[in-house]
Formats: sequence, structure tokens, C-alpha cells
Amino acid sequence: MENYRKAGVVEQPCPCPFTSLPADTPQVRVREGSKIRNLMRFALSRMEGKAGAESAGTTEEPEQNQNPNQNLSAGGEAGCRQIVFSGAGPSVAKAITCVEILKRRVRGLHQVNRLLYRTVQETWEPLEPEAGLERLTVSRNVPGIWVLLSRDPLDSGQPGYQAPGSFDSLWAQAVREETQGQRQQQRRKRGGGGGWGGGSGGSGGGTSRGKGPRKQPTRPREGRKAPGQAGGGQE
Repeated sequence: MENYRKAGVVEQPCPCPFTSLPADTPQVRVREGSKIRNLMRFALSRMEGKAGAESAGTTEEPEQNQNPNQNLSAGGEAGCRQIVFSGAGPSVAKAITCVEILKRRVRGLHQVNRLLYRTVQETWEPLEPEAGLERLTVSRNVPGIWVLLSRDPLDSGQPGYQAPGSFDSLWAQAVREETQGQRQQQRRKRGGGGGWGGGSGGSGGGTSRGKGPRKQPTRPREGRKAPGQAGGGQE
């Protein structure tokens, strides 16, 4: 493909796998360039009952079929009981991050996960059309995820169901292990400073021992005489 350049990418629409949802259920479609701050502002405004002007025009990919004031109660609270997050390809991790943040802000949410593939069509054009190369269209199946969060209980027997707080102990254990690892690293760094200095001295001592004892400078013995001096005495 070195002779082609990518001209465009078109994502084929993927129907929501949760078919029994109310028509006014908001759907947050997470893209690779989406900002988590804006996505969470929209989601929290729906789940926490702030469906006024705060959520209008602030999110990037909210998909909804409802009027913001359609399900407002007499007290001004929105009647949003469920919300759906979706992401495909590189945006899957960002969609999961949004889900986990919302679960910590709004307690008691039931969760159902669905994994599927979304078709993406890429258009490639030749760099030199006069070379006789044709325009190419490539279809790829990109993995994606759909996550349903609900205040109301869901069917616990369906695949991908997670009860509220079912993984809190795992998160707490992961945090404890991470904290212990950081403490051990700090202790090693603190002890490593003194140990490095001591090790330096020890290595220096080891180096001197390796060289062996210093040799004393040799002195000529007085009893011996040079051959020339001995001959002169005989004369």
C-alpha cells in the first residue's frame, strides 16, 4: 500500500444490541478523539437529574432520541434510569473508563456488556493516478463494546451481567497491591542511597585487596660490588 493514501473512513451503523430499552434511553458513542470530561458531563447530567442547559451542546457524541425536558418530574429531576456507552477499535478503552467513572459517581448501577464487531470501510486513492492504479475500498471488522448501566435490576442470568459492587473487592485489592509496591520502591530508594555508598567503599576495599600488598622498593645490598669494582681491587 505504499503507492496509496487513505482518502476516507466510513463506519457502518451498528444497531444497539439492547433491543428492549425505552426509546428515550441516552446513548453515548465514544470516539477516539472524544474528551472524557465532556462525555462524563453529559452522562452525569442524565443520571444525576441535571438535564437542563448544562448538558445541552457540551458533549461530543451523545446519541439520544429524547427531549431534554421530556421526562422531568415535578421536582425538576430527570427520569433517566438507564444509559448506554459504546466504542469500537481504539475507543474501547476510553468507553470502559467512562463506565467505571460513572459507576463510582452513581452507586448501585447494574451492568451488562456486549462484545461485537463493527464494519469500517476505508477508501484508498493512488498517489499517481496516471500509473494505472485504481481506487480501492477495504472493509475491516473492528471489535467494539456496548455497555448498559441501569438503576433498575436486570436479568442476572444473561451473559455479561455484573451486579452492583461485584468487583469492588478486586479494585480495592489492586489498589492495596499498588500502594504496597510503591512503598517498597520508596524503601528501596531510601535504603539504596546508603547501600550504594557503603557498596562503593566495599568495592574500593575489594579493589585494593585484589591488587595485593604493595611492594617495597628494592635496595642494593652492600655486600655485593659491581664487576668493575672487583677487578680494580685485584689490580
